[in-house]
Amino acid sequence: MAERALKPARIAAALRRLSGDQPLPWTLNVLPVCASTELELERRLRCGALPPVAVLAVQQRYGRGQQGRLWQSPPGGVWLSAGLPWPAEPEGAAALALAASVGIALQLEDLGLQPQIKWPNDLLIDGRKLAGILPRLRWRGAQVRYAQLGVGLNGVNRAPVGAISLQEVLGRPLHPQAQPERLAARVLRALEWAAAAAAQPELVRRQAEQRLWRPEWLIHEGERWSVSGLAADGGLRLCRGTAVTVLQRRF
Repeated sequence: MAERALKPARIAAALRRLSGDQPLPWTLNVLPVCASTELELERRLRCGALPPVAVLAVQQRYGRGQQGRLWQSPPGGVWLSAGLPWPAEPEGAAALALAASVGIALQLEDLGLQPQIKWPNDLLIDGRKLAGILPRLRWRGAQVRYAQLGVGLNGVNRAPVGAISLQEVLGRPLHPQAQPERLAARVLRALEWAAAAAAQPELVRRQAEQRLWRPEWLIHEGERWSVSGLAADGGLRLCRGTAVTVLQRRF
């Protein structure tokens, strides 16, 4: 079912049905199975493809995560990598991971959900991971050529231990909103929101901070710290008594 649903024309039709002010002329590539959508996207970009371009796979055998971690992505979720227009000057641009996270959160809120952003690049529902984002900026000298994002979102697939699927959240087997075709369209619309907000870093920061996951405490350098919010550059601001520090994550 998932493979039949993941057709570029159907995804494009679902995308048109979603509200949005900044439609992008996506080039969509759908594969039944691949090693990694990131590798497939990079190959297309080297061969001359121009953003906005996206590669989706029904199934990934060696998906990429943070710090080069690999995982298998079964049918039923959204496994997507996209090249996205982004401001050439890094100064004054929004944090890419936060912009994409807010865009996806807005799409989930449209379904009546209350996602939280776990800094720097995960989305949670009820404290369990629903989606992960791998953000990177591609450079030419000192200027950004484009943004590259990998997105994994659990739809109707069985979620790993500690994670959750959208089907489980929505509480109905084969819920239409959890199907990969519609979810893929929502992810693309989310990335369009991110691109439109790229030059508004304070807007993105505020929107992300409103949805920020704030555990009771977290360990940093062997000490317990509280999460107090997000810094202007998108870093995670921690406090311990009168001490304040800001965590940064480079991808």
